[in-house]
Amino acid sequence: MPLPAGWSVLTASAHKWGGPPGVGLLAVRKGTRWESPWPADEREGGRTPGSVNLPAVVAAAASLRAAAADAAAEEARLAPLVDRIRTRVAAEVPDVEVVGDPVLRLPHLVTFSCLYVDGETLLHALDRRGFAVSSGSSCTSSTLRPSHVLEAMGVLSHGNVRVSLHRETTEADVERFLAELPGIVAGLRAEAGVVGL
Repeated sequence: MPLPAGWSVLTASAHKWGGPPGVGLLAVRKGTRWESPWPADEREGGRTPGSVNLPAVVAAAASLRAAAADAAAEEARLAPLVDRIRTRVAAEVPDVEVVGDPVLRLPHLVTFSCLYVDGETLLHALDRRGFAVSSGSSCTSSTLRPSHVLEAMGVLSHGNVRVSLHRETTEADVERFLAELPGIVAGLRAEAGVVGL
C-alpha cells in the first residue's frame, strides 16, 4: 500500500505480516527531524543502542516481501468475507452498529458494536467458542477504557468487537462465527436482564 503524501514517520510490527514477533520497524522520512529516545552510541548513526538482531531483521524483511507479493490475492479472498460479516451481523444481530466505511477500509478488518453488551464479556464468550477477536480499537486493546478512537468517530465504544481475518481464516470459520454470534449476544443480554430485543 503506498504511503500517503506528507508522511513523516512509519512504525510497524513484523508479526502483523507473518514475520518474527519482537521485531519492529521504524522508517523516518528523509528531512524529518527525529531524535532517538535511547542513549546514543556509534551504531546506526546513533539511532539504536546495542546490536541489531540481524537474523530476525532479515526474516522480517523476507516475510514482508512475501506478504507484499500475496497482498492482492489475499485482499481479493478476504474482502468478500468481511463484506459477509458486515452484512450478516447488521441483519441478524439486533441493536448492532457496524463501524467504518463499507468501501474505503482495510480488506481484512471489521468492527461492530453491540448495544446492551459489555465488550470484554462478549470477547470472553467468543473466546470460549474458539474465536480470537479483540475489543475496542487496536490503539486501546491493552486497556479497559473505552476507545478514544471509536468515540472520535462518533460510534459506540462499548460492546465492541474487532475481527481481523488472516491468511489462515477460512470461509467455514466465518460461517461458524456468523452462526454462533447472534445466540451468544442474545444470551449475554438475557444474563444482563435485557430482554425483548
